[in-house]
Amino acid sequence: MSELKRTPLRDFHAVNGARLVDFAGWEMPVQYRSILEEHKAVRRTAGLFDVSHMGEVDVKGPDALRYLNHLVTNDVARLFPGRVLYSPMCYPNGGVVDDLLVYMRAPEDYFLCINAGNIDKDVAWLHEQAKGFNVAVTDRSEDYALIAVQGPAAAAIVQSLTGAKLDRIGYYHFAEGTVAGVHCIISRTGYTGEDGFELYHAAGDAVTLTEAVVKAGAAHGLELTGLGARDSLRLEAGYPLYGHEITADISPLTAGLGWTVKLDKGIDFIGRDALAAEKKNGAPSKVVYFKTGDRRIVRADAPVLGADGTPAGKVLSGTLSPIFNEAIGSALVASASATGPLSVDIRGTPIHLQLVKPPFVPLKKASS
Repeated sequence: MSELKRTPLRDFHAVNGARLVDFAGWEMPVQYRSILEEHKAVRRTAGLFDVSHMGEVDVKGPDALRYLNHLVTNDVARLFPGRVLYSPMCYPNGGVVDDLLVYMRAPEDYFLCINAGNIDKDVAWLHEQAKGFNVAVTDRSEDYALIAVQGPAAAAIVQSLTGAKLDRIGYYHFAEGTVAGVHCIISRTGYTGEDGFELYHAAGDAVTLTEAVVKAGAAHGLELTGLGARDSLRLEAGYPLYGHEITADISPLTAGLGWTVKLDKGIDFIGRDALAAEKKNGAPSKVVYFKTGDRRIVRADAPVLGADGTPAGKVLSGTLSPIFNEAIGSALVASASATGPLSVDIRGTPIHLQLVKPPFVPLKKASS
């Protein structure tokens, strides 16, 4: 068994009482006091997450735009300096390599944020696809730490530590500046459905910055927040998680991310033919979201049954929503069954799945 990787904040987590677990090969905090209370704090005040396990990649050179637009399904040409784009990155068959954020710092200068469990795979894929393009691809994952401050009080907390005008940074925009004296990429993005900021900074500055944010956040009710609440928050927001709602076998169209697939962006991209065919002919399966009216959590991989009790698919994600006090989740089901009725069996009890169009909660974000 290989040794778990650690973020620069690992000892900080331990000192602050975190329960540390293996997540994608990293030793990460799943919770501090209570997943329920941490989740509610993000919805009501603010939470601080360590997401330093995420990967970062520089993409620079004369062909950077053309290369990235060939690589991802969304339209990178829409970006301008200070703008962020969310996009899947697909295989030729339309399955997803990863979903990522593309930051445009300047013409010919971009920055990617990729998922922790996919770093090695993604970097290899990025280098392989760079052949034939005048572009330099550099893995910067070990250079950066990343914390996220999320919730209604997030802007006030971060603003108290920086001279940057945060009200001028719209949703999915970013700026560079100092926060608590630490140079940061200040990104108005997040994975919770709340307003907030993700702060990219040098790995060696992680403890200094985090302790400053915790001190500034004390008066606002900020909570240290682990991966448990991060998952329940993102599911309430209807955000996909790689390996669950999107995979090498689940395309962006199947996952309900058609808005990220720009078939008409004027450049061929990897997976375009397969995705165009899927859009024309329809997909055999569809990702749906559900609630149950019951507190019992519906676990991933649980079989989903159709109206006549025959198999219709499987659960992809499931959790207890602290806001609604009931189980919510997602499932991959046959398209013919996607309008229901659907059910699962929990220890001999049939549970009806009430289909919901995500998000489960109203999304709160700064104006773009």
